[in-house]
Amino acid sequence: MQIRKERREREIVIVEEEGSVRTLPTIATKCPKCEHNLAFWWLRQLRAADESEVRFFRCCECGHTWREYD
Repeated sequence: MQIRKERREREIVIVEEEGSVRTLPTIATKCPKCEHNLAFWWLRQLRAADESEVRFFRCCECGHTWREYD
């Protein structure tokens, strides 16, 4: 019986600046701070499970974050 040992090299990616990675979806909406017309958006369940999610927006231009309740 032979035992084979293989060493696999793994590549680790380190993100130094959070702002450099743009993976969130975007939507055409007006920023209340700078009035730019494009923002990233995401959903979070902040309240009880039987209540609707909260929609967050972050302006692509100035980085201002705001929320919208349904």
